[in-house]
Amino acid sequence: MKKKFCSVRGVLAICLFFAVIFASLATYYKVVHWGFGLKPHTGTDVWTVDAHISFMPNGEPIEVSLSTPRLGEEYKILSEDVVAKGYEVERNEKNRRIVMKSKPRKEKQNLYYRIMIYDNEDILGKVRDHAAPKVKKPEFDSEQQKGMVDNVWTLVDKDEEEGSTASKIIRLLNAEVPAPEVDAFLPVKKNQQIMADKIIYLLAYRDIAARVVRGVKISEKKRAAPADLMLEVYENGKWMMYNIVTGAVGLPKNFVVFQRGGVSLLDVSGGYHSQVRFSVIQSAVSSFKMAGRRAKYENSGIYDFTIYDLPTLEQNTLKWLMIFPLGILLVVILRNVIGIPTMGTFTPMLVALSLVRTGFLPGLICFSLIIAFGLLIRTLLTRLNLLLVPRISAVVIFVILIMQILTILGYHYDFKIAASAVFFPIIITAWIIERASITWEEEGGRLATKQIINTSLVAILTYCVISSDYIRHIMFAFNEWNLVILIIVMQLGTYTGYRVVELKRFAPLIKEK
Repeated sequence: MKKKFCSVRGVLAICLFFAVIFASLATYYKVVHWGFGLKPHTGTDVWTVDAHISFMPNGEPIEVSLSTPRLGEEYKILSEDVVAKGYEVERNEKNRRIVMKSKPRKEKQNLYYRIMIYDNEDILGKVRDHAAPKVKKPEFDSEQQKGMVDNVWTLVDKDEEEGSTASKIIRLLNAEVPAPEVDAFLPVKKNQQIMADKIIYLLAYRDIAARVVRGVKISEKKRAAPADLMLEVYENGKWMMYNIVTGAVGLPKNFVVFQRGGVSLLDVSGGYHSQVRFSVIQSAVSSFKMAGRRAKYENSGIYDFTIYDLPTLEQNTLKWLMIFPLGILLVVILRNVIGIPTMGTFTPMLVALSLVRTGFLPGLICFSLIIAFGLLIRTLLTRLNLLLVPRISAVVIFVILIMQILTILGYHYDFKIAASAVFFPIIITAWIIERASITWEEEGGRLATKQIINTSLVAILTYCVISSDYIRHIMFAFNEWNLVILIIVMQLGTYTGYRVVELKRFAPLIKEK
């Protein structure tokens, strides 16, 4: 038992087990932490939020202060940019505010702040705070004002529907037909800001902290829109987000918070009629490009030593190299397990790569024509009794001439088939012709034809594998699986049983045993 365990097959089986575990963990890490997709051409949604600030100067020095998003769990910032010509721009990273200063100006001013974000998550508005914030209780000017607040709270306390205190208040104030007590409490003209202030006022009466949140609900349809308002209420040791109109709990998906609490979203000194409008644009960026950003957020130094950090030219070259092991595995299975003889070990692999460049049907027809004409010429050269090296050299030259003729014919008669000839490896094609001719002379035309057909079939099967965008993506993005393929190939190298094509040939021996 110990001898069997320490055999080559046993050691390779253990190595295969650990290789599969390693490749699986690496794949999981890349998908979860680096955002790699399992499908090709997948990209990460990147949202560009433009804040357009406009105001009229009043002749005094200008200072514009804009609250900007904080780095949080709900999204990651790809880049930030400020367009303010002639302004001195300062960044306060602690308070996440952009301050733009300028000398007095006359014309209407237009300033822009742009931020690109990605990996937006819905964290249900749960922003933890270690200590409960202090609540300043409202001061009443008269007993009548206090009585109106008490009347509203009486209705809230009587509400038996499910929901938190804040959601009950929001539902009560936004009722289609408000109660008389609510009508007396609310002003005649109402907007979201007034409603938010009234809700905060009511909650402060019961020592419940609340604050206004201004941000942007990122959507492709948003163009020059004002900031969206939400309400945060401190409950059970954390801030809970509420929709001011519906009372729905949770931060909406793809909502970017620009400002929280009493600090204003926009402050303009030296101007009037100031406003900020938001526009949103969506774009998609390759998951490979975004992986580096995610790795930097995690302070992962692993990414710097991966193929994904290389220039695009080197990456494109390695994309094809990464698919080679899978094609080699297919050739090993077809030759050693199934038992299909071919012209050379990896000739089908090289032919398959040429078919990828030329296109399947044009390349296959062109390859067949070159082999057919080459065999005819090789038969004529046989009668001259040339030595091996000059004979193969002559075949190579003839192959080049054939390709030249096909290319010229293709140009004049618009045959794309002929134009594909230049992509076939000349030396390999000449070698196939020479090998087929020798087999024809020594073993007969039937065996030579069979090997040529087998080579073409294996090349076609290999082409079907390596031409798949999905497979190429998987082998490049998760190249750790090439280690698994390596050990499988080595394991197949220890196989000494019957090949599939030999089962019929040796069937009588199997029956006797």
